[in-house]
Amino acid sequence: MIRRRGATAAVLALPLAIAAARPEFTSTWLAPDAAGVSFAGKKVAALVMSSDQSLRVSGEEQLVRELAARGVHGVATYRMAPSEELTSADRARPWFERAAVEGVVALRPVSADKQVIYSPSVWTTTSYTTLWGYYGYGWSGVYSPGSSRTDRIVVVETLVYSVALDKLLWAGASTTTNPADLQTFVKDLVSEAVKEMKKQRLVR
Repeated sequence: MIRRRGATAAVLALPLAIAAARPEFTSTWLAPDAAGVSFAGKKVAALVMSSDQSLRVSGEEQLVRELAARGVHGVATYRMAPSEELTSADRARPWFERAAVEGVVALRPVSADKQVIYSPSVWTTTSYTTLWGYYGYGWSGVYSPGSSRTDRIVVVETLVYSVALDKLLWAGASTTTNPADLQTFVKDLVSEAVKEMKKQRLVR
């Protein structure tokens, strides 16, 4: 279950003059049989679910760089298919299959209030357990950028899917206060996500 309180969080795309905090994961989940899965050297789609095209493009490019630094052949989804095709699971699926990606790393900024609490059971609901079930759900609730605030809390879902299995392997929800810039934000987010995955022995 997800609970929200307070005012709506602002977006992460605008620079701030105040100190930024690193992302902190407040909830993570690992599929019981995910430990044997490895994407090292394999082709993985980098997906940022946002209605802001510039945020999506720059975010996916940074995510590709972070995946490459970890030995994964990342490809930005905006390079795989036209934008209008990517927001529908039925239309997007053939493009992913033609691209022969073996996995998907998805980042979805959540329209969040001051506090969002993810219980572990949320990751086992039908909205998340399969890639294409989540795909339609995720695009139906993307966060549209709003006005800036003095203090911003950004909540992001990070999910790792197997395309072949159509299955969620790992999921996490993180909060970041006042992200300074997109490049640093994605770099820090991936770094913290990898730390969490190492704790759960998904990656070494």
